[in-house]
Amino acid sequence: MTLRTVSCPAMVDEIVNNPRSDGVIDRGRPEDRLREAIVTGRFQPSERLVELEIARELGVGRSAVRTALARLEHEGLVEHERHRGARVRLVGAREAVEILETRAVLEGLAARHAASRATSEDIEDLRQILAEMRRRLDAGDLFAASDLNAVLHGRILELAAHATTARLIATLKSQLVRFQYRTILLPGRSERSLGEHSAIVQAIAAHDPDGAEQAMRTHLSHVAEALRGHQP
Repeated sequence: MTLRTVSCPAMVDEIVNNPRSDGVIDRGRPEDRLREAIVTGRFQPSERLVELEIARELGVGRSAVRTALARLEHEGLVEHERHRGARVRLVGAREAVEILETRAVLEGLAARHAASRATSEDIEDLRQILAEMRRRLDAGDLFAASDLNAVLHGRILELAAHATTARLIATLKSQLVRFQYRTILLPGRSERSLGEHSAIVQAIAAHDPDGAEQAMRTHLSHVAEALRGHQP
């Protein structure tokens, strides 16, 4: 089976915020608002970013949009094509694997800290997310289950309270990877993913930093392997 790139907002066991459905981008500086629109799937991979249209949506001048696009190009979220302008950058499969491999290390560290810090209420929260994942999978709603995977990763990162790890993860363009590749569609991957997430939560619940770190690394390594193994 070939793992396909996609043009709809879907995820690969990742963290996500849902895009607005009304087409309006809000909050913060122009580059922050545009970045959010890209990483939440408001603008799709390879989609052209027309300055005039973005300026209208943001309610700012075109010069502010040009500045925002330049900064996002530096971050690797946007690329410019000669005579065609800016577009959302499409992450290649090799880079996507490298991003996942790097995240395995960083999120492993986050899971380690979460295992040391999690309260009983935090653990119950994680278990409820897992239970809802199970319900979504049983209903055959793979994309909703994938959304919840993302919520779980985000919650663990919050529990870790490790600002440097969070900042480094934010620079990895992980959001682009999750919108472009859907390993959740691979046969058997959804159940394996749920099992891997369950192992992470179990280790955190046991306040086992070593186990939590290893479980997270194993999970993201398996996602990378699934992506690597199903490319053309």
